[in-house]
Amino acid sequence: MSDRHPHHDASLDRTMTDDLAGRGLVVRRVDDALRTETDPWLEAVSRGFLGGERTDVQRDAFFAHTAYRRKIGVFDETAPQPDVPVATFASWAAELTLPGGTVAACAISSVTVAPTHRRRGILRSVMTGELRTAVERGLPVAILTVSESTIYGRFGFAPAALAAQWTIDARRARWVGPDAPGRIDFVTRAQGREIATALHERVRAQTPGEIDMPGGHWDRFFGTRADVEKAEELRVVQYRSATGDVDGVALYKVTENEHDFAASTVDVLLLVAATDEAYAGLWRFLLTMDLIATVRAGELSVDEPLWWMIADQRAATVTVRDHHYTRILDVPAALSARTYDVADAVTLRVADPLGIAAGTFVLTVDAEGLAGVDIVDEPPVGVPTATLGVAELSAILLGGVSPVTLARAGRLVADDPSRLARLFASTVPPRLSFWY
Repeated sequence: MSDRHPHHDASLDRTMTDDLAGRGLVVRRVDDALRTETDPWLEAVSRGFLGGERTDVQRDAFFAHTAYRRKIGVFDETAPQPDVPVATFASWAAELTLPGGTVAACAISSVTVAPTHRRRGILRSVMTGELRTAVERGLPVAILTVSESTIYGRFGFAPAALAAQWTIDARRARWVGPDAPGRIDFVTRAQGREIATALHERVRAQTPGEIDMPGGHWDRFFGTRADVEKAEELRVVQYRSATGDVDGVALYKVTENEHDFAASTVDVLLLVAATDEAYAGLWRFLLTMDLIATVRAGELSVDEPLWWMIADQRAATVTVRDHHYTRILDVPAALSARTYDVADAVTLRVADPLGIAAGTFVLTVDAEGLAGVDIVDEPPVGVPTATLGVAELSAILLGGVSPVTLARAGRLVADDPSRLARLFASTVPPRLSFWY
């Protein structure tokens, strides 16, 4: 996606600005070219996420790496620090992988409201206004990762890609996976960054829920920008196949156990593998390192092949939590952007608390798995109907949540939940391998 999608420079939603003005607040876009605007905005974001004051190095890095983001600030001009926003919001155009396709998406981050200005409807006004702008600028889906899972449901978001966190007793696990024929080599962090960039582009199109890496993130992961603390603790290895192709990379750090050096811990911060061979080679390396008793990794798939590569599956403690949230803004555009494994037709009666994507839609899938979506006034006779909210429709978009489960939970009503589940199923569980 372009760093300068038309969404970035769009005018502010008039309803939003009028609403906030009625509350004695001013909302405006932050100028990416002015430190006098970006520095106070960054301070507000840091404060909102319970961080301390930013250093000059951190401000410099933020300014250098985030011009692609559309930054919104809400200002209280009667406050002692009128240049520091009391609420922040950032977004940019991303590319979200769907089953069998991709769709342009409005990625959202840095959402904060100062504790002094909570419960005044600021977030609702900004979120609704910016989602309307995203629709106008041709972004059919909004996406985000969250620090609090209870906030965004009321805006129509739902967790569509879960994340698994693993803690493995390496001494007990015992490798029974394949013996990859390639070789593992250490590389520099800078080399690892370049390898990961290329590999991620190879693999992200295969996994629903992944997006193109936001600007500046690779340098943050690999400690190749000045504001990354303790970058010297990071280690990088690559996997090179027998034919000489670099098909995998892993980024990790080791924490020594001062009381027992043979019981140290490895934290796997990133593992990108373009082939099954590279996946097996990297995980075997990490699980069989000398002096390591515990291996930890996060943002993994809920269906990792690693589970079947260790002899004692009870050596792994796996916890699952919500991670990547989606929110459909344009139902026809979002549903027709993916493919389906069965030919069928279904009517979807969609409710939307913000009134953006509500309506009655007929989804028709042909024998090739391609979909068309028609907007209708009434469900056609003979076509099964499902009645659901936009959050529930957004949850099943990536194929990771079964409509049968949602029906049993009382989250949707369908003439034939199983038929709907077969239509929206994906053979690859959705995953997002990082936070943004």
